[in-house]
Order: sequence, then C-alpha cells, then structure tokens
Amino acid sequence: MSLRLFSNALLFLATLQANSSVPQELGGVGVDERLGTMLDSRLEFIAENGRPVPLSKYLNQGRPVILNFVYYSCPMLCSLVMNGLTSSIRDLSWTPGNEYEIVTISIDPREMYPLAASKKQAQLISFDRPAPGWHFLSDYNDNAKKLAEQAGFHYRWDKDRQQYAHSASLILLTPDGKVARYLYGIKYKSFDLRMGLTEARDGKMRSTGDHLLLYCFQYDPLSKSYVMTAKNIMRGGGALTVFILGASLMRFWRKERENFKQSPPPGPVSS
Repeated sequence: MSLRLFSNALLFLATLQANSSVPQELGGVGVDERLGTMLDSRLEFIAENGRPVPLSKYLNQGRPVILNFVYYSCPMLCSLVMNGLTSSIRDLSWTPGNEYEIVTISIDPREMYPLAASKKQAQLISFDRPAPGWHFLSDYNDNAKKLAEQAGFHYRWDKDRQQYAHSASLILLTPDGKVARYLYGIKYKSFDLRMGLTEARDGKMRSTGDHLLLYCFQYDPLSKSYVMTAKNIMRGGGALTVFILGASLMRFWRKERENFKQSPPPGPVSS
C-alpha cells in the first residue's frame, strides 16, 4: 500500500472516531493533556506498608516516572490497564527502580493500604521479576483527586452503580515531576513506552494526538458499567477493510488498463 493510501486510511479512521458520540454519562470524564505542568510533590499518600509518604519520595532521583490512577476494586477497566502495563514493562529490559519508577495511586478514598499491598503482590507475581521501584499508594486527605486534576486526569463517581467513571491512560513524568507525555488505552507498545520514558528522562514533552484507544471502552447507560463497544470497533475495522480492498482493486484495474494500452495489437490471423 502506498504512503498516500495509508495516510488516507488513517484519516478515515480518525474521522470515524471523531464522529462517534460520547455518552452523556461520561461528561467531564477524560484527559486534558497538560504538558510541562509541575505536579505538587508535597501531596502525601499512604504507601502499601501503611506509612504516609509524599510524592517527592519518588521524584528527583534521575529517573522518569510512570503515574497511573486506578482503583483497586475496579470491576473491569483498571485491571485491564494494570495488566496491559505489566505486560508492556515485562517486555522491557529495564527494571522499575533502576531506569524508571512506577507510582500507582488509588482514586478511591475508601481503599486502604492492605488492598494496595494485595494488588501490588498480584501484579509483581504476574511481572515475574523484582520491581523495587513499583509503588502502590492509597489516598490520603483527598490528595489523589488533587493530583489527578493537576495532571488532567478527570474521573467521576457514579452513585447508582457505586463505581468510578474514568478513562484508560498512563502519565509519564520527568524525574522532577513535570508531565511529559500521555499514553492511552489498555495495551501499550513497549517501543512507545521506552521512547516515552527516554524522552521524559531527558526532560522532553510530547503531545499524543492519537486518542483512538481512549474510547474503546465506553459507558453503558443501561448496565451503568464500562463495556467494549465491539459494534463500533467492528464497524470501523470493516469500513477500513472495504476501503483498502477497494483501493487495491482500483490499483489493479488501473495497472491492467495501462498494460493493455502498452501491449502491441494482435497480428493478422493466417489461414
């Protein structure tokens, strides 16, 4: 496929995504990219060992930081984000605590440090390597909400369902705590993660224009929970397949027509 054709295909998908409607129940939920914002390192949280710890403990060590907001009892999306992160860093040769840090913070003030410790143990078993630089924190004095708003991560509590409405994303920080980049979705390419961490370590900021994966999970007003919008994904994938197939056929017909024009006319048939 030519570069122009591939670009048109991407533009087609982007248009399809832009035209998809976001449920009203998700109003105010999402991410505002606030590159260069210095997060308040004085905000305190409760570490998995039950001791209060300021965010500054994980900053200014010469290592970039992966910051992700979840809640440990989330029935669906948070687990997918955590599993996706674990899978991605497993493919890296780097180790949390050596080349970078990970700070996972619960946005649910009801979740105490024993749950954070349990979640950490489960993820480290899946990671299958020591990760001294992966920290699981609980909220303290509503500081999770304050930090999330600073980082542009917006979420909302659903009273009826007793769940949080939120998006799926990671936030990469420079070693001193500035927002450097956002990664969206529930699966992160190891190359993108490594490149993002390298740039964050060097103090570089990069905007992520592709939010396609951000809305792969949407809010179902009937069940009041996150569900995979398989219909939209299949519709987008099917439309893209038709687009590529049609373009390929056009190229084939055009080539056949050119070959026909260039071929010499048939000679007279001898009797």
